[in-house]
Amino acid sequence: VYLATWRDYTVAYSNLTKMGYRRDFHNDVEKLRKLQHSSHIVTLVGSCNTTLLTEYHRLGPANHIKTILKSKNFSKFNDVRTRFNLSLSFVEAIHFLHNSPIGTLVMCDQHHLLKTLSQYLITEDFNIVVNDLDSLKEVNSTAQLFIRCRQRQLRPGFVSPEELWPFENETFDGSRLPYYDEKTDIWKIPNVVNYLLGKVNGSDVVRSHLFKVHRQCQNRDPKQRPSANVLLEEYKRVRDLLFP
Repeated sequence: VYLATWRDYTVAYSNLTKMGYRRDFHNDVEKLRKLQHSSHIVTLVGSCNTTLLTEYHRLGPANHIKTILKSKNFSKFNDVRTRFNLSLSFVEAIHFLHNSPIGTLVMCDQHHLLKTLSQYLITEDFNIVVNDLDSLKEVNSTAQLFIRCRQRQLRPGFVSPEELWPFENETFDGSRLPYYDEKTDIWKIPNVVNYLLGKVNGSDVVRSHLFKVHRQCQNRDPKQRPSANVLLEEYKRVRDLLFP
C-alpha cells in the first residue's frame, strides 16, 4: 500500500503483487463497491485490474491507537470521551456489517486483537471505518448458512469458543471444525473495546457500565449473546448517560 495523489486528491494506492491473493483482492473490491453507501466503510476511489484506490486516512489503522493518542499532536484527545466514541464507532461498524444490504457479514480475519484492529482505519474525527473487506463471509441462520473462517487450529483467548477445536484428545482435522454465525464477532467486542478504552481517567467507569452486556457477549452459548442491534442500543444508552 502506497500514499499517492490522483487528480489532486491524496489516496491510498494498493497494488496486488502476489497473484495467489487475486481472489481475496477482487473480493475486497467487490465488497467495497457494494457497501459504498455507508459511513462505516472506507471510501472507494476506483479500481482497475490489480490496482485499488481508496480514501487516505492519515491516522492509519486502529491497532496504532495507543501510539496516536500518546503523540504530541493528538495527546489532547487522549481522554475517556474520545476513547468511548472510538469504541462506539467500532460497535456501529460491526452493527452495519451484521445488517448490511448484502446480508449478515462476518469479519473472518480476526484471530487476535491487534490483527482485528488492523482491519479498521481511524478517521480525522476519531471514528472507525472498515478498511479490509477481503475476508468478509455471509451467514444466514434462517437459511442454515453458517461459516468456518479458518480451517486451522486457533489458540483460546481472543477467538470465540466455537472457533476452537472441540475434540480435546483427537488429532486436529480442519474439516471437522464446527460451523458458526455472526455471534463469533460479538464474543470479541469486549476485548477490542477494553483495548480502545485504555487506562485513562474515567475508563473504568465506562467499563463498569458495560460490564453486564460484555459478560453476555462472552456467554459460551452463542445463542445467549446479544445481537449487534441490542449491543448498539446499550452503548448508546451508556453514551447518553455518561456523555450527554
